Amino acid sequence: MSRQTTRNTITLRGSAQIVGEFFGYAVNSILYQRGIYGPEHFERRKKYGLTMMVSTDEGLQGYLTNVLTQISEWLERGQLQKLVLVIANVHTKDVMERWTFDIETNQDVLEGEEAPTKPEKEIQAEIQAIIRQITASVTFLPLLEDPCSFDLLVYTSKDSIVPNAWEESDPRYITKSAQVRLRSFTTKVHKVDAMVAYKADEE
Repeated sequence: MSRQTTRNTITLRGSAQIVGEFFGYAVNSILYQRGIYGPEHFERRKKYGLTMMVSTDEGLQGYLTNVLTQISEWLERGQLQKLVLVIANVHTKDVMERWTFDIETNQDVLEGEEAPTKPEKEIQAEIQAIIRQITASVTFLPLLEDPCSFDLLVYTSKDSIVPNAWEESDPRYITKSAQVRLRSFTTKVHKVDAMVAYKADEE
């Protein structure tokens, strides 16, 4: 499906596609950079003017496709508030990292007004900057020495319909954490703010 653009105006559906696609690449990049899956489970793909690493693991692909499809629906309805990728120690269950993407939706667009214009090239450049920060995260995040697993937490508005397969979860906060705020991007319909919290060294 092609993105719906009129001049430089992006529709609600087009914006949901852009943001949903970004989440897919961001999650894959985090899982690769943080070594949650081995490099042999990824392949190179060109996107945002960068070489991205995308998982070839069928189980992971299926899981992410299901989650991102639902996320795109919530984005289109203006019901998605936050996406959190949690990385936890497999043995102790301690949360080691918490990647948070906060979403704001333009209420005027939800109510039927046309979105302010913004060239898609500018949006792509903003997304590229966030992906570059994720790639560079290995320079400031502590080494994950033990095997880790990941989980995705989704925060939606109270009026959203949640599929039966989805489960309630606690926030999975980190005890004694440090935080790094990453860049943000906006389509003028949705704005995404990114940050990562990680377990600080014990004094």
